[in-house]
Amino acid sequence: MDLKVSNITKLFGKQKALDQVSFSVNNGELLGLLGPNGAGKSTLMKIITGYLPANSGEVWIEDRKVLVENTSLRKNIGYLPEHNPLYLDLYVKEYLEIIAGFYQLKNRKQHTHRMIELIGLGDEQHKKIGALSKGYRQRVGLAQALIHDPKVLILDEPTTGLDPNQLEDIRSLIRSISREKTVILSSHIMQEVEAVCNRVVIINKGKIVADGTISEVKEGQLNKNQTVIAAFDKPFEKQKLISLKWIKYAEFDGENWEIESNGKIDIRPEIFRFALENNLTLLTLVQKQQNLESIFHQLTRGNDA
Repeated sequence: MDLKVSNITKLFGKQKALDQVSFSVNNGELLGLLGPNGAGKSTLMKIITGYLPANSGEVWIEDRKVLVENTSLRKNIGYLPEHNPLYLDLYVKEYLEIIAGFYQLKNRKQHTHRMIELIGLGDEQHKKIGALSKGYRQRVGLAQALIHDPKVLILDEPTTGLDPNQLEDIRSLIRSISREKTVILSSHIMQEVEAVCNRVVIINKGKIVADGTISEVKEGQLNKNQTVIAAFDKPFEKQKLISLKWIKYAEFDGENWEIESNGKIDIRPEIFRFALENNLTLLTLVQKQQNLESIFHQLTRGNDA
């Protein structure tokens, strides 16, 4: 099912958590929703699922509008929240049968068996959820989000706290599931989105600052800003660099300076002149290779949340 988010704004008191957010996701697409903590990702997901109302704007799944009171539409939505809410004293199989009952599914045992096989819970199905590892608890969460065969799947930080092996298992599951569903995966981890998703929306302070395939986002930013790594033989005040006309940002890590241009310009000649005028020896001056992480930092720098 196609999903459309149109001009969503959400206020908490006087604080604007989301500001005119709009994007669409096509059937079979795996969208990464990327942003710093506090950027508005979880709030947006709760609005998409119909859990929270927006102050303005609309969410549509196919030709049906998502509303808090429109509970029948939730049969088409699966949701795994960031803090996976599970009943730890229940057995895995028992819990999933109860969830199937909530959705009024016929042949609950059959649906439960199918999920246990799909998600890889066969060896754990007779264990209490509280006895499971973090990775298997996430699998149980995925199973409850999928048991009613939703067309839209919303995953909020689904791999938080997993070890490398668990991480790859969950990623593989999500990639497999996304072939037949519309999936939105929220994360603040760039590697997560790059490894799993085929498209990314970056949100910062409640606003969308980038939307496209990962390569499109990288190339779009490269056309606007240049980042270089420079090293000098002597220390100096940061303000001297920042005061240069074409310098937008500079940060020293104890050894090298990371310097970003203010616009589409090669700043290396400017830095070379700066070294000469300040009696500095330039030890290193190279253009930094752009990746999703560097783009993320450029677009979200200054977010204090």
